Amino acid sequence: MSRNYKFHNPDGLYFVSFAVVYWLNIFVREQYIEILLESLKFCQKEKGMEIFAWCIMTNHVHIVFRTITDDKPEQVIGDLKRFTSKKIVTAIINNPNESKKEFFLNKFIEAGKKSSNVNKYQFWQHNNHPIEISDNKTMDIKINYVHNNPVKADYVNIPEDYPYSSAKDYCGEKGLLPDIVVEH
Repeated sequence: MSRNYKFHNPDGLYFVSFAVVYWLNIFVREQYIEILLESLKFCQKEKGMEIFAWCIMTNHVHIVFRTITDDKPEQVIGDLKRFTSKKIVTAIINNPNESKKEFFLNKFIEAGKKSSNVNKYQFWQHNNHPIEISDNKTMDIKINYVHNNPVKADYVNIPEDYPYSSAKDYCGEKGLLPDIVVEH
């Protein structure tokens, strides 16, 4: 992995992106989105994840965050991905209405076979592409990128209309996650 894509500063502020294997559109069902949202809330409350911006797209996630406890950023993201991977795969297996269940599970197995550290199902791609943010200009660029993702994808016309991001928080409204840091 490139040196540019590692968490070098445990106290740093980072922009990370991570995607579902094969860019599968998993987050089109509220049930799976809710698992990810609850996990992010847990990380905020229990693991010291301070979130500045976030967005859940149909097949990937963007977060601008830092950790404010002894937990290192890579540990928090790793725990988040491990937990949500297991929980979402189980939810897909147990969902009698999931029309793409067999397709998804076969793709997770296929991806898992390519990885030496996966037992059966691989849900997330392994990389996170962390980029440390060291100034306000970069911070503004990354936050705008995160919030404009749904606009670029033609899901909404303005960022704050997309429910699965922190764009509402930046417009003075309350989004789906608590305690979003909008001052920087």
